[in-house]
Amino acid sequence: MVKNNNEFIVSAVTLASTYYLSCFLAPYTNKYYEISKAINHLSLKRQGALIVIQREDPIDKWITPGIPLSAEITSSLLESIFVTGSPLHDGAVLIHQDIIVSAANILPLTEKFYGTEKMGTRHRAAVGMSEHTDSLILVVSEETGKSSFCLDGKLYPFTLS
Repeated sequence: MVKNNNEFIVSAVTLASTYYLSCFLAPYTNKYYEISKAINHLSLKRQGALIVIQREDPIDKWITPGIPLSAEITSSLLESIFVTGSPLHDGAVLIHQDIIVSAANILPLTEKFYGTEKMGTRHRAAVGMSEHTDSLILVVSEETGKSSFCLDGKLYPFTLS
């Protein structure tokens, strides 16, 4: 039940963002369900995550390569990568088409100032990467469990069910 107009607006924006996320992902990977399932589980457990879905733009000059994986995308693999304390949990996972290319990648941080809004390193990396490429970046906040996606330098909240 929506308590006030602000909550209604946030719910509408979140629903629209979830729809657009699926539209943005569909042309670039057939593994949308596996990715969304992992994001949902990570969000519920408040496990931080940063996932880059490469689209058209080359990203080599914007990403510091991590550990090569070349593995098919599964929700359980994505979830295990982001277990706190695991060697791969810091940094970003890079996905191209239906493959997890690598993990523990380092992304450029945005230099934008967000005033009083606190933005963690994962979110600053997501915005930074999306400022330089057309990549779609998924973020799960370790502090709040909220999930967002980033495109064209903007961060959008979403929920998956």
